[in-house]
Amino acid sequence: MKLLARDSRIPKPLRWIAGLALLPIPGPVDELILLLIAPILFVFYSQPMREAWQRADKPNSASFARAP
Repeated sequence: MKLLARDSRIPKPLRWIAGLALLPIPGPVDELILLLIAPILFVFYSQPMREAWQRADKPNSASFARAP
């Protein structure tokens, strides 16, 4: 969702809603937001979603910490 919230091909209101799902809100609020926005993104913005899934699948070399 973080990749989609930063994608400029998706309109800002949808990106703001996606950003709300990333907040550490207690309870099922963030899951509810995801359930509401996922079908919209899937139907109208399937290409950016597909690319985000592919980018999320690749390991990020910067995220690996060095072992002491």
